[in-house]
Amino acid sequence: MQGVLYVSHGTRFEKGKQQAIDFLTNIQPNIEAPLQEICFLEICEPDVQQGVKKLVEAGATSISVVPVLLLTAGHALKDIPIELRKVKETYPWLDLTYGEPLGVQERIIDVVEERIREASDQLEEDTTILLVGRGSYDPATRRDIETIAGTLEKRLTLQVKTAYLAAIEPKFNDMIENWPLHSKVVVAPYLWFEGLLTESMKKKVHELQESGGEVDLCRPLGDHRNIVNALIDRVHESFECPFVVVEAAD
Repeated sequence: MQGVLYVSHGTRFEKGKQQAIDFLTNIQPNIEAPLQEICFLEICEPDVQQGVKKLVEAGATSISVVPVLLLTAGHALKDIPIELRKVKETYPWLDLTYGEPLGVQERIIDVVEERIREASDQLEEDTTILLVGRGSYDPATRRDIETIAGTLEKRLTLQVKTAYLAAIEPKFNDMIENWPLHSKVVVAPYLWFEGLLTESMKKKVHELQESGGEVDLCRPLGDHRNIVNALIDRVHESFECPFVVVEAAD
């Protein structure tokens, strides 16, 4: 029997956790699999092992694991595979497949553009867009965020700068704290759901506004229809992607 396990990031921000649960619950009727469970990579429960256990106990003989992540980086390439190797040790008979994060897609960039236009009444030629990624030491993260920024720059004919919330430079906090007050900026977080990171961004943006800065903050990508369709496609693709156990390097 086919099962699907959605692996979301996890957050201490209860609203963000519930947004992820609601999003993943709402897409399940679009997936042809009798067994579907939601779990979290860190912080929240159930974790990956608990999620697999629930599916197996419900009768799953095949499980497709779907990373609920925007970009491919350490979580998708290392952390989730580590958990899946443990799954294969516990259930060596289990047929396990593993999908991909959403990745860079034009339809997702459409959502970012829509969020930018929602946040600001006027995008004048001197407006700067600050695209903010979560950040990762994996070089693919910077490459992907800069690719998205380049596409937005062509579409909007505005300057698009990039910043990150963790791991790599330039850091969002440093950029927003030193942003010139005379220069309008629209901050566009490349994040899926709300969380402690978005709350921190709201605080920094508010501080700049209180100082007289002209700054708007976009909402996360959320449950936009393009994001829904992109994840549904990734789930369907995941059924054809066998998970191959590769021993971790020493």
